[in-house]
Amino acid sequence: MIGRLNHVAIVVPDLQAAAATYRNALGATVSTPEILPDHGVTVVFVELPNTKIELLEPYGEGSPVAKFLEGSPSGGMHHVCYEVDDILAARDKLVAEGARVLGDGEPKNGAHNKPVLFLHPKDFCGTLVELEQA
Repeated sequence: MIGRLNHVAIVVPDLQAAAATYRNALGATVSTPEILPDHGVTVVFVELPNTKIELLEPYGEGSPVAKFLEGSPSGGMHHVCYEVDDILAARDKLVAEGARVLGDGEPKNGAHNKPVLFLHPKDFCGTLVELEQA
């Protein structure tokens, strides 16, 4: 069921500064910022040969990552994203095995304009897991 690692997400308090760090210090290619109001974040992607790093900054009232920054003001790793061939089949299999899907359980389009779901970190070794349909 699980496919390749799509990205590792890091919440940052200042997206421009974080993007500049990856671009200037590490020589990485960094995408332009994209606002995802449905997810309450602004994102950029750091392109790597084998995957991506997603840098997230809170956007708007009630951003889910704003609470993350309250506990970790300098930011930190937020989630890992794995690709799946069929997100609804993956969801149904995981729910049948006792995993908890966050939100209403229905996929939303993510930063790549593909359906995504998030799985409760307590069900996955303390790590928030995002599934993205490949």
